[in-house]
Amino acid sequence: MFGLGISPSAQAGADPVRDAREAEELGFDFVSCSDHPSGASPTYEVWTMLTWVAAATSRIRLATRVLGVPYRSPAMVAKMAESLHRLSGGRLILGLGGGYSDEEFRGFGLGVPTAREKVDGMVDAIHIIRGLWSEDSFTYKGPRYGTEEAEMSPKPDTPIPIWLGTYGKRALAATGRLADGWIPSLGFAPPAEAVAMRARILEAAAEAGRSAEDVACVYNVAFRVGAEQADPHTVAGSAAEVAERLLELQALGFTSMNFMPAGPDPREQAALLAQEVLPVLRAGAS
Repeated sequence: MFGLGISPSAQAGADPVRDAREAEELGFDFVSCSDHPSGASPTYEVWTMLTWVAAATSRIRLATRVLGVPYRSPAMVAKMAESLHRLSGGRLILGLGGGYSDEEFRGFGLGVPTAREKVDGMVDAIHIIRGLWSEDSFTYKGPRYGTEEAEMSPKPDTPIPIWLGTYGKRALAATGRLADGWIPSLGFAPPAEAVAMRARILEAAAEAGRSAEDVACVYNVAFRVGAEQADPHTVAGSAAEVAERLLELQALGFTSMNFMPAGPDPREQAALLAQEVLPVLRAGAS
């Protein structure tokens, strides 16, 4: 699968529905959006925005990239996810993370979890969400979150994949044990590091009796077609050069990707990628 990151910007002229519709028309498999509700720059709340996007599209899937677990009760996320998945015709990909921005948590009065608490909370969230999706009455006692004889109806009619954005050793091991997908960013996990992280995930998956195919590896990659390669965190160059570089990342095991347009012309960049690069990547993936 190949996705396109759309901006949560609420600045004048921003239009996430237009961006998602164009991504759908261009043949992308999903759109994704990050989760940073606190800040001075005007932005939409990701869940509300994706609900609006879902109502205006028909095929393209919708991914949170990724929800910071400390912002929302995991039990409520389970309910929210089931509703959006059902209303969108089964198109949700639920991305979760332990939480990146300590300043945002502090600013919203949520406290600042330690690194260990973030991983513990993420693991609790997965257990709670999956439990509420599957059990008639679900009780769970975790180090960070819990439920007591919780009932939730309806249950999802089709599976909702859970992808994790993780980097540390404990979080990577949890990804291998529990997640349906892993979505690291090139800027935080350059290829050599990402390969070692992926190996850690697959090792944990094997220890849990799972196969490599049980965990999709989805690289989140910034790109710019038609620009010189200047930033190591962005794949840039001609369309042929961008395709060649992305094929190299595919060969590392990242057969799915989420693309983030860099520069001042994201709509033009999305079209160039879809028309000149995606066909090469799809052929490589097959």
